[in-house]
Amino acid sequence: MGARHYGADSENGDRIDDPSEDALFMLISDLNDSDNTFIVIQPDEDDPLWFTSVAVLDEGGYEIVRRDTTRNEHEVTTATSINGIARDLTIWMAARTLAGRPTSQVSDF
Repeated sequence: MGARHYGADSENGDRIDDPSEDALFMLISDLNDSDNTFIVIQPDEDDPLWFTSVAVLDEGGYEIVRRDTTRNEHEVTTATSINGIARDLTIWMAARTLAGRPTSQVSDF
């Protein structure tokens, strides 16, 4: 069974379906400057409307790209805290995943 919402793929072939914050932390921690330089997280669709990526910078730290075509967003930032990156991406992705779900209705019937 594939990802319910999105998947995270690293350059070295590792994949995690619907990664938690801890799983993102682990994937980012495994990045290096030789053969595993980036991860991409996006919905499991043929033409995804959003994606985010984390790449190792030569001078240290990470470049984070967030792109959402439905909201006309394209942001590129840098950071050094893996914990902060994982937390921020988890929140950012949840906003996209939840936005596509139908709202629940409460009924008195």
